[in-house]
Amino acid sequence: MAKETEIKLRISPASLATLREHPSLAARGVGQWQTRELLNRYYDTADFALANSQVALRIRRDGEQLIQTLKSKGASVAGLSERNEWDWFIKVNRLVLSHLDDSCWPDNLRELDKKQLKVVFSTDFNRQYAELRWQRAGVETVIEVALDQGVVVAGQHQEDICEVELELRAGDPAALFELALELATDVALMPCDISKAERGYRLFDSNSYSVAAQPADLTAETPLDDAFSAVAWQLLGNSQRLAEQYRFNGHWKLLEQWFQQLINLRAVLGSLGQAVPRVASHELRAQLDALIEDWRGRIMAGADEQSVRETAPLEFAGELDGTRWGVFSLQAAVWLHNRHWQSKRTARGARQGAATLENWLLQFLKEEAQALQVNRYMRQPEDLVEQAPRLERLLAWLQAARHLTDLVDSDRLFGVLRELHSLALQPLDAEALVARRELLGTVLTLNAWKQLKRSV
Repeated sequence: MAKETEIKLRISPASLATLREHPSLAARGVGQWQTRELLNRYYDTADFALANSQVALRIRRDGEQLIQTLKSKGASVAGLSERNEWDWFIKVNRLVLSHLDDSCWPDNLRELDKKQLKVVFSTDFNRQYAELRWQRAGVETVIEVALDQGVVVAGQHQEDICEVELELRAGDPAALFELALELATDVALMPCDISKAERGYRLFDSNSYSVAAQPADLTAETPLDDAFSAVAWQLLGNSQRLAEQYRFNGHWKLLEQWFQQLINLRAVLGSLGQAVPRVASHELRAQLDALIEDWRGRIMAGADEQSVRETAPLEFAGELDGTRWGVFSLQAAVWLHNRHWQSKRTARGARQGAATLENWLLQFLKEEAQALQVNRYMRQPEDLVEQAPRLERLLAWLQAARHLTDLVDSDRLFGVLRELHSLALQPLDAEALVARRELLGTVLTLNAWKQLKRSV
């Protein structure tokens, strides 16, 4: 068994044709570029038992070699995936079921009749590949770069493959993000968690590709630094998976959800005070602000205008054709992986970062509840929009960790504050003013809000 650690990047055919000449690849290349044709047949049952268990099984023809491969469920976030892989060289082009024993076969598929496995789709592509080597922080880094172009075929449906894979052979996974960022600065690259197998299954069912990244695993005792990192990684991963799925099917709801991940990530970045000092997150916040500013008007207009929703896929394609989205995604990944916020904070900030999430969260919610000044905006509902950033901070952390508080009816509080935030951003008229006052009044009646106010 081997562990595969790689990052996938979507690229246009025109850019793929020139990428191998990029200085970052040319300077680190060892030997010549090579080319091979890879023909892959993926196996599953008629009801996709393997896919439902997040297992991929294929036979690959690589020249004269036949390789049977099983890949198990693993971690995937922000384009970087890590999962276990088993390979067997086989003599004939059919599954060797005896290889699929207890040493690799998932427990939850133990009762599956493996004789039901059959070819369900294919992924055939040409691969240009080369090995890169360089010294990073005194340690040798080895990465295989592969440029893949071909097609996924599932029944009567197909989708083009055009992507870059960077696979770590030796060194720190951070090197994958850093190299990808160097490339993305010059070439439009989109970090993309979707595997070739997931592309095949998506052709059968467009909803089979999950737009949710790995959930943040938070407990009351999680240090704030770890909680912030987990939540930020999840939001970044969600945004990239939503971008990929919206690019694929153009469903408006996905674009709204993509935009919401950016709002939440911006709120989280600005919520931790000295634990994540502003100077450390300045560049990321500026990039997020620009993205949010450019897309907020479209998102709000699209809520009511069909014409906006119809033109949005083409506008989003234009976003992906530029370098901005890829550069932001990869810079955020490098920043999170290396925990850059920790190098620019005071001793007090370090103590805050080491505090337990439970203690920090309750204090944070108390302070934000006080600063929201609900009674004031009951009298001045027309000014509520100025509190939108505070509402976004409250919502981001309530969404991520309200289950760790002892607030009564915290779900109800989250729902009302979300509705209030939406109203705060809508055009101002007499009806909107009345609705704002009513919702603010509702906030004051909630048990969770009363708990917070009593604690302030």
